[in-house]
Amino acid sequence: MNDGPDKAVLRKQLLARRALIDADDKARRDAIIGARVLAWVQAQQIRQLGVYWPLRGEPALLPTYTALAAQGVQLALPVVVARDAALGFASWQPGEAMTKDQMGVTIPAALRMLARPPALLVPCLGFNGGHFRLGYGGGYYDRTLEPRPRPLAAGVAYACLLADFASAPHDVALDLVITD
Repeated sequence: MNDGPDKAVLRKQLLARRALIDADDKARRDAIIGARVLAWVQAQQIRQLGVYWPLRGEPALLPTYTALAAQGVQLALPVVVARDAALGFASWQPGEAMTKDQMGVTIPAALRMLARPPALLVPCLGFNGGHFRLGYGGGYYDRTLEPRPRPLAAGVAYACLLADFASAPHDVALDLVITD
């Protein structure tokens, strides 16, 4: 899925902006986001949640995932099942054995596939005021959010990645974006 040169340039700028966050500040921001995710899950009474394994400097929320699992929330990680398709999801518990898929994404070593969870945390490279996300351009999350009934979708991003960009017809807005 090619979004044109403007979004390609914006992606590079946002990756560079995210890379400037130093480790201590990133840990502080991740803890704030994690606390907000916990509060959101509790307020929405979510019992099954699709989460993500952080790539390329995305907010790292493993302590949050561990707390959610301890509260009985069933977690699932996204799995690329085919190019140009919606994501699949595999049941996951923090601490279990992990491996990398053909794209280098961390997934559970024992793939226990399940139906798309009713709620998802969606990592955002960038986001705009309309709750549209900018990802890496593959369209996986848009294809995952498109089918009805649509899952509740919370974007996760650093507030400094708010950007001004137009959504495309294939883009699917998130319900909210949780930031630091």
